[in-house]
Amino acid sequence: MTSRWLISVTAFSLLLSGCFPPSSQQHLVARESDDGTVVAATQYEWKLVTSWPKNFPGLGMAPEKFAVLVNEMSQGRLQVTVYGANQLVPGFQVFDAVSSGSVEMGHSAAYYWKGKVPAAQFFTSIPFGLTAQEMNGYLHHGGGLALWEELYAPFDLLPMAGGNTGVQMGGWFNKEINSVDDLKGLKMRLPGIGGEVLQRLGGVPVSLPGGELFTALQTGAIDATEWVGPSNDLAFGFNEAAEYYYYPGWHEPGSSLEFLINKAAFDALPNDLQVIVRAAARVVNHDMLDEYTVRNIIALQTLQEKGVKIRRFPDEVLNALQQVTDQVMAEQAAADADIARIYTHFQHYTQGVRAYHAITEKAYLEVHYP
Repeated sequence: MTSRWLISVTAFSLLLSGCFPPSSQQHLVARESDDGTVVAATQYEWKLVTSWPKNFPGLGMAPEKFAVLVNEMSQGRLQVTVYGANQLVPGFQVFDAVSSGSVEMGHSAAYYWKGKVPAAQFFTSIPFGLTAQEMNGYLHHGGGLALWEELYAPFDLLPMAGGNTGVQMGGWFNKEINSVDDLKGLKMRLPGIGGEVLQRLGGVPVSLPGGELFTALQTGAIDATEWVGPSNDLAFGFNEAAEYYYYPGWHEPGSSLEFLINKAAFDALPNDLQVIVRAAARVVNHDMLDEYTVRNIIALQTLQEKGVKIRRFPDEVLNALQQVTDQVMAEQAAADADIARIYTHFQHYTQGVRAYHAITEKAYLEVHYP
């Protein structure tokens, strides 16, 4: 680097220092081009808040990986800084923070916002809904993402898929579930529509953040909890607080996470940076599922070695849960126009993909895992 270039950069920086207020999230910087000339480039700085503890395995690593990809692909022109739950805002206030523009971006799960946007639950997971592969198809090529964008538009938010856990486990229980009667009075941490279904069958759904689950289960404040799957559940030590680990995860068969982006902040980016943001989100969306698949294999083996009693929900229980789910969904569709519109679209896709998978995915698995 020549001294002449250094002088040019210094003078250029002084000239630009008054162009933007100190609190601005974008500013001009001097860069040397390939031919050695000094050019001006706008640098954007985004804050990304999440609903997970900082660097939490799986869920919390998705935004971290996103930030690294964006920073590197943009060569520093868009710098994303990730904040865990409660570092800037509480985990359940991510939606409001991004919507208001106090931060540019968030990472969370859409069903947390059912009180604000009831139909948002479709874009995480609904009981007996889509698997991860089916959900990704629905969002990116089946029209689901367009509906999601319409749903969030009044809040000045742009959603993007931000990872998927795959089929979750049914949860940790301190007693065996042998019949529908065993659900009566059961206090279980179960969010979204799944909680409503449990309540219809006599259970007591409880809403608790992840960090409080172990203590609540250990002390008997709750009788059962679902979280994610073997990898995250082992990290939380749930096997030390409950004896029975049930499957399948009827309530969340393919839980999609979300990136929330403030629409004004996104629109302010030049086209190439918008493309980078979308591309990084797609990469992270698939990477999370890949990682969970491998980590869950190892964690499940560890849990079995520790003596965890793995149980399948009886058919009687699963059938009852399915029937009540259908009732709840019909009632919610009748009461909410957005739910009715999205549920009709969702069901049409579901029928098609299930018919196809019956002679492909399912047929293969039945042969390979009789």
